[in-house]
Amino acid sequence: MKIFPTRILLATDGSPHAHQAAEVAIDLAQSTGSRLHVVAVGRTFPAAVYDEYAEARGEDLRREAQEVLDEQVGKIEEAGGTVAVAHLKMDEERDEAIVHLAEDIDAGMIVIGSRGFGGMRRALMGNVADSVVRHAHCPVLVVRPTGGTSRPF
Repeated sequence: MKIFPTRILLATDGSPHAHQAAEVAIDLAQSTGSRLHVVAVGRTFPAAVYDEYAEARGEDLRREAQEVLDEQVGKIEEAGGTVAVAHLKMDEERDEAIVHLAEDIDAGMIVIGSRGFGGMRRALMGNVADSVVRHAHCPVLVVRPTGGTSRPF
């Protein structure tokens, strides 16, 4: 059994919290010799809205998600990291897409950012990171806001 993962999956949505998670994922991948995979998941909507909207704007949703992914990969490479594979997932809830991809690539760890909502606000709004933690087959590192300084992502 290996102590360190051979594949780390970084889930990103382009937010400042995802950038903090990317910093941690870069450091982990470099220090453990792991391959860094990055995933961006396109937005989804409630079923009643989604079908009609997706038909009309499906290509826009894909382009938006691809831009998030490309931007994150570029920033990782600018920071000295190496992305082994960039994954774009569509037509699935974000938490489910992350968990399914982690299983598909046999990730040893998932790194994901979180806004750091507590209690009631998290319960009302839902939280992708919480769902990933509950359903992932591997360890999940949730990077919460620190309020400190970080690299210029």
